Amino acid sequence: MHIVVCIKQVPDSAQIRIHPVTNTIMRQGVPAIINPFDLFSLEEALRIKDKVGARVTVLTMGPPMAETSLRKALSLGADDAVLLTDRKFAGSDTLATSYALTSAIKKLSEEEQVDLVFCGKQTVDGDTAQVGPGIATRLGFQQLTYITKIESIDQGAREIVVHRRSEGGVQVLKTALPCMITMLEGTNTIRFGKMDDMFRAARYGLKTWNKDTTGAEETKVGLKGSPTVVSKVFVPKPRAQKATMVEAEAPTAEAPSAEAMAAAAVEAIFGAQPKLADELLARAAAGL
Repeated sequence: MHIVVCIKQVPDSAQIRIHPVTNTIMRQGVPAIINPFDLFSLEEALRIKDKVGARVTVLTMGPPMAETSLRKALSLGADDAVLLTDRKFAGSDTLATSYALTSAIKKLSEEEQVDLVFCGKQTVDGDTAQVGPGIATRLGFQQLTYITKIESIDQGAREIVVHRRSEGGVQVLKTALPCMITMLEGTNTIRFGKMDDMFRAARYGLKTWNKDTTGAEETKVGLKGSPTVVSKVFVPKPRAQKATMVEAEAPTAEAPSAEAMAAAAVEAIFGAQPKLADELLARAAAGL
């Protein structure tokens, strides 16, 4: 079994700052990490490897510095790693990114058939959750998103059974391989790398591919292949209005403290917004 895990190197969201003049993200001095959501998918792929002996290839698209994230994945137990980097890829949106990654996965399939593709649910710097489904669509794979558990994999029948979180509860789904899976956060515990894997990751001869290596069309990657336009990035202005302190009466046997505070808060809200009370009364009278 061959598993490909797509990861992304992102700036640590806890330390991102916005330039006060240009309103752009200031990446200088911000440490780069593996997208946290991708780690849960990587861990699940490594668990499948432990159970059935699969080969795990980690794939990322980004600048040369993304090599550090690939070596981190190798230190956790991945077998191979591919860095997809080319100036032609700069400015790619999710449509162009999914196309570029799909081109690389197809090239990997020429050497060994890809049975599973894992992606993070979303990235902390984009939050679109579009790349994984985009890859599945381009490859013609079944897509299983928001997965909480992989119950079983039958290599002989080429079937997989998973648990998927939905609004109504949990869905138990069975589908045929190959497929694309995105794992939800908190579904497993990320392992610590073994010393042997850390040494191997440091010595590993990283595979570096560009647009020509994968055969990607220039018009479908980078800015040329990206219909999405970000017109403006800005920091929300702080509100000048300060919070209002609502003081409740001392609790009594007839009016416990929680009820007294709630009544005082409701009275303060309706006092500040008298139209809200009239609207609610009108809706109640209309039976809405």
